[in-house]
Amino acid sequence: MEKDLLEALGQHLVWRIGRAEEEEVLVVRVGLASATPRFRELPRLLNIPDAEVARLAKEGRVRVEWVEG
Repeated sequence: MEKDLLEALGQHLVWRIGRAEEEEVLVVRVGLASATPRFRELPRLLNIPDAEVARLAKEGRVRVEWVEG
């Protein structure tokens, strides 16, 4: 049941992944599609290559942020 719920919810989520501008932290921002305009108001995330994503994740330098609309 949880898997079905997550799959249904996943259709309504948006996300952004990148490195915080002034931190060595991988930031994963997630929110409902209705929160999309709010993503533009948050501090910029830098695009990074997959290798850097993997390195930061391996080092435990990950922050998940829920974005509300």
